[in-house]
Amino acid sequence: MSSRVAVVTDSTAYLPAGVADKHGIGVVPLHVVLGTDTGIEGVEVQPADVAAALAGRRVSVSTSRPTPAEFAAAYRACGASCVVSVHLSGALSGTVDAAQLAAAEVAGEGVEVRVVDTATIAMGLGFAVIAAAEAATGGASADDVEAAAVTAAAASTTLFYVDTLEHLRRGGRIGAAAALFGAALAVKPLLHVVDGRIALLEKVRTAGKALSRLESLAIARAGDGPVDLAVHHLAAPDKAGALAERLRAAVPGLQSLYVSEVGAVVGAHVGPGLLGVVVSRR
Repeated sequence: MSSRVAVVTDSTAYLPAGVADKHGIGVVPLHVVLGTDTGIEGVEVQPADVAAALAGRRVSVSTSRPTPAEFAAAYRACGASCVVSVHLSGALSGTVDAAQLAAAEVAGEGVEVRVVDTATIAMGLGFAVIAAAEAATGGASADDVEAAAVTAAAASTTLFYVDTLEHLRRGGRIGAAAALFGAALAVKPLLHVVDGRIALLEKVRTAGKALSRLESLAIARAGDGPVDLAVHHLAAPDKAGALAERLRAAVPGLQSLYVSEVGAVVGAHVGPGLLGVVVSRR
């Protein structure tokens, strides 16, 4: 068994294409339930499937965590004596719990697994995974690989706009913030991830003003120092691309910029029209 440190994450990191292969990152997918059918995120269920289901309201949409057995198989497949397993917020999903159960299972086989709850999601998680993988590739110790993930997660800010809070409310992911809106359908919400939970950041009167405010908040959080950015969307590629180009021009310390569609799991809870920005300060 290799003495190197391996890195595993889940599919809600929404890593840029090729990054997982480049760094040897193991990815364990979550499951998406469309009506009575369950499929693997990114394999059997794509974002477009979820967007269509939500728009048509013909079938219910929900999600479920990977099983401990799926995690245990991924840890064994790494062929490493130590694995740092980096995941989305435990307040939003039971994925971390499943990883911890699997870690206990493989411990008796001589595999040490350190599970990191990043208290965030999407590329807030993704940047932490990349930081851990880069440290591991550089020969860092398990302590340092774990610390790289924790530090990067803490340095990230996740901001996003949604057309409606209805999908988050149905999935129980918005908490008390939903009560602030009631039937005020004209109000457009800007949200962020705080202490692992989705919370209201600001209320804006129109979609156009909300997207402009999202952009200005992202630029302010980025500041002048070295920073990585990710722009996420669901069924809104043109808006995401345009926002990315404006950010590219406005952020002086930009190191890398990714644009990607969120997967089916996040899509199931936010609905079509999502635009988000993750700011990861180095």
